[in-house]
Amino acid sequence: TDEGVEFRSIVDGSVHFFTPEKVIEIEEVIGADIIMVLDELTGYPVDKKRAEIAVVRTAQWAKRCKKAHQTNQALFGIVQGSTYKDLRKQSAELTVEIDFPGYAIGGLSVGEPHEEMLEVLNYTVPLLPKDKPRYVMGLGDPTSLIESVAIGVDMFDCVLPTRVARNGLAITSIGKVNIRNSKYAIDFSRLDPNHDCYTCKNYTRAYLRHLVKAGEILGARLLTWHNLSYLIETMKEARKAILEDRYAEFMARYQSKHEKEFGTV
Repeated sequence: TDEGVEFRSIVDGSVHFFTPEKVIEIEEVIGADIIMVLDELTGYPVDKKRAEIAVVRTAQWAKRCKKAHQTNQALFGIVQGSTYKDLRKQSAELTVEIDFPGYAIGGLSVGEPHEEMLEVLNYTVPLLPKDKPRYVMGLGDPTSLIESVAIGVDMFDCVLPTRVARNGLAITSIGKVNIRNSKYAIDFSRLDPNHDCYTCKNYTRAYLRHLVKAGEILGARLLTWHNLSYLIETMKEARKAILEDRYAEFMARYQSKHEKEFGTV
């Protein structure tokens, strides 16, 4: 409802009700440097009327969140609107008018085609202030990160590097590596020949495969360590390419290695 969100706990089945004010209260207790307004996320596909309701409700909640916000944590507004350009414009205008220190673009990477996601970003990003962080929520596959930076996105978050690691998948400079594959059983080379994280320097593909196949938690932890390290290093390289005015070349090379490996996750 416009008042808030009711949900049932997966732990004990108890019913809870979150209002924008309650969300801010919880986020302030947690103490994160950047916190988000309560928003309404729509899936894909979604009819336009339903998406418009989410846009208006998200803006209303954003106002309430800002009013309740009392700490020096950076509170970001969130732009919704699904794949409808006019709704994205409406949401961006409503959110920017409230005035936040940063702006998130939500409602993407929820099942829409990759090209459609990029089209929405290309339209939405220029609607947001250039002098404040622009953040895409839930985007984490390598190709999408690099392409979004080219559009003007500054920040990302996603569970992808940890989730695929739990399933035995590594993101590497030579593409994705499914460490469960039998061909790695006697492969004593490093996970990524071009990366120097703790996992790559100390563990072979064969040993990582053994850990994952045996269900050892260390396997998932080491792959998670690697995936996070690899993506952080990738963003450092992207930053360097921007400063050296060779980003188009960097992106083309990166796309050739990673394009469509993970899809929109």
